[in-house]
Amino acid sequence: MNISGSTALVTGANRGIGRHFAEQLLQRGAAKVYATARRPESVDIPGVEVLRLDITDPASVEAAAAAAQDVTLLVNNAGISTLTNLVTGDLDSIRLEMDTHYYGTLDVVRAFAPVLAANGGGAILNVLSALSWFSYNGTNSYSAAKAAEWSLTNGIRLELADQGTLVTGLHLGAADTDIAAHYDGEKIDPAHAARTGLDGIEAGAFEVLADDWSAHVKASLAADPSLFYTEVKPTA
Repeated sequence: MNISGSTALVTGANRGIGRHFAEQLLQRGAAKVYATARRPESVDIPGVEVLRLDITDPASVEAAAAAAQDVTLLVNNAGISTLTNLVTGDLDSIRLEMDTHYYGTLDVVRAFAPVLAANGGGAILNVLSALSWFSYNGTNSYSAAKAAEWSLTNGIRLELADQGTLVTGLHLGAADTDIAAHYDGEKIDPAHAARTGLDGIEAGAFEVLADDWSAHVKASLAADPSLFYTEVKPTA
C-alpha cells in the first residue's frame, strides 16, 4: 500500500520504535497519524493526533477504534519485557506479557479489522522479534508471547485476505530502546527498524527481517535445535 495519504495508528508511540514509526509516517506523507499510548501526556511528537490506548484494556481498545474510524494502516508496536522465565518466574509477569503481545494485539486487530475493511482494506504491521523463533534464558516468557504473536500474525493474514488487508510481520533482534536497556549486546538503531517495517508495508511484504540476527535465527529453524542451543548438553 501507499503510505502517502494514508491514515495510520501506532500503538506505543510515545517512545522507542513506536515514536520513530509515528515520525516516519508523517515524513512519508501520511495524511494523519494517531500516536497512542497508555499515558497520552507522554506523547510529544509534533503533527500527530494523540489518543489514549492501553492494549490490555478492552474498553480502551474499543474507545480508540470508535475515535479513529478513518484508519487505513495499523501498526501494532506496543510491548513489554518483564525478564521472566517460565518454570520459576512470577506468573503475573508471564500473564502480563501474553496479555500484551498476544491478547492485547488480538484485541486491537479485532477492533480495527472492520475499520480497515470499511476503508478499503489497508494494512497491519505487527512488530515481532527474533525471539519469536528462539528462547533465551531469562526472557523465556517474552519469547513465548512473541511466538504466539507471530502465529497470530500468520493467522490474521489468512482471515483478513478476503477484505484486502495486507498483514506484515517485522522481526528484529535488539534495538537501542528502553525495553532492551538491560542487554549489553549489539543493538540496531530503532529508526532503522521502523524504516524497514514501513518499507515492507509499501512493498507488500508478508515478513520483514530488520537485521542479520533475525535472518540467522530464522535460517536456523530448518536445522537440528541442538546446533543452536549449544549450551544445553545432551543427556543420552
